Amino acid sequence: MLALGVLLGVMNLTFYEALDRIPLGIAVTIEFVGPLTVAVIGSRRRRDLIWVALATAGLLLLTPTPGSGLDALGCAFALFAGVCWGLYIVVTARVGRALPGGSGLAIAMAIAAAVTLPFGLADGAGNLIDAELLAIAFGVAILSSAIPYSFELEALRRLPQSTFGVLMSMEPAVAATAGFVLLSQDLEAREVVAIALVLAASAGALSTAGRAEPQPP
Repeated sequence: MLALGVLLGVMNLTFYEALDRIPLGIAVTIEFVGPLTVAVIGSRRRRDLIWVALATAGLLLLTPTPGSGLDALGCAFALFAGVCWGLYIVVTARVGRALPGGSGLAIAMAIAAAVTLPFGLADGAGNLIDAELLAIAFGVAILSSAIPYSFELEALRRLPQSTFGVLMSMEPAVAATAGFVLLSQDLEAREVVAIALVLAASAGALSTAGRAEPQPP
C-alpha cells in the first residue's frame, strides 16, 4: 500500500505538471508508454500481440513529429508519469489480491495525498479559501481519482495485467476525442485512424480477456 500510494502521488503530480506544459492528448499519448510496456512484457499468447501491435500503431500515429515545438520538460513529465502508470498497474494487481474491497486503495490514496500535499501547498496555498476552486478540485478528485482508480482495482482483480494494459490504450483516443467534441480541436486524418486502431485493440483485448489459457496435458 505504501508503494501504491507513492506511485499514485508521483504519477498524478508529474501528469499535471505535463498538462501545464503540453496539450492533453499528447500528454496522455506519451503517458501510455507505461501500460503498453506492461502489455508487451506480460503477453503470453500470440493473439495478444496483435492487440498490442494495433495499440502501438495508434500510439505512434498520435505521437507528435519532431520540430512540433513541444515543451521538452512537459514531455519528460508525461514520460515519467507513464513509468509510474506501468508500475501502478503491477502494484495495484497485488494490492487487489491481498486486500478485500477498496480498503487498500483508500489507504494508498491517503498516502498519495500526503505525497502531493507539500507541492500543492507551495503552488496554491493562497487559493485554499476560494470556494469555487475547492468545488472544482473536489470534482476533479472524484472524477479523475476516486471513481476510475476504484474501477481499475476491480478490473485488475478480474483481468490479466497484459489485457488491462491494452485496454488502457483507449485513453489517448478518448483524450483526442474529448478535445474534438468538447474543446473544438480538429482531428487530422492520421488521428482519426489512430483512434480506430486503439479502439480495435481494446475491443480485441476485451473479446479474449475471459478466455482461459489452454492447460498443458
